[in-house]
Amino acid sequence: MHPDVHCVSHTHLVPQLVTRIDDETAAAIDALVDDGEFASRSDVVRAGILRLVDERRRRAIGDEIIAGYQRVPETPEELAGAEANARAMIADEPW
Repeated sequence: MHPDVHCVSHTHLVPQLVTRIDDETAAAIDALVDDGEFASRSDVVRAGILRLVDERRRRAIGDEIIAGYQRVPETPEELAGAEANARAMIADEPW
């Protein structure tokens, strides 16, 4: 078995990551587990990594959208239509 792979079941291999953290961060992670927000240290680390990956993915998508609008800007007519639609939605609100 590859040293970076941990066998969770007989049919499913999951990569295992090992890292070192300072005592303050470990205590903060333990507090999250002790408070019942997460079941284990691994769950805390996994959630943090997934959040970081998702934030980077979302940022990349946003950057692609911006680049698309820079390549093909909205026309004055499109902007006017968007403003009219926004004003209509606001006017429909039951404030």
